[in-house]
Amino acid sequence: MDKKLHPVMSVRVFNEQKCFGPGIAELLRCIDEHHSLRAAAKSMAMAYSKAWTIIKNSEKGLGISLVESSTGGKNGGGAVLTDEGRKILEAYEQYCKKLLEYGNSIFEESFKDFM
Repeated sequence: MDKKLHPVMSVRVFNEQKCFGPGIAELLRCIDEHHSLRAAAKSMAMAYSKAWTIIKNSEKGLGISLVESSTGGKNGGGAVLTDEGRKILEAYEQYCKKLLEYGNSIFEESFKDFM
């Protein structure tokens, strides 16, 4: 057994249904990077329609707007994160970071005999 044991943690946020998690967080980061929902979806090997559905379902569940988009034209279309979208992404990332740090320390303590 040469491979080191390690935990893999994933956080999903729910109300009545899942409304935020690692997938939507990655999609928002890609939108922020590419300034386009279509380009973000493509970078994730995801269909544009699926990306749009994920955004809309998350917005509905959270009750906030995550992305502001504009249609094409002379200057082309695009998408940017709303202030609320940016805040929830930052809150999610901060929570995940703290949880991972704490989880790793508990894991090391709990599994010390197997490492």
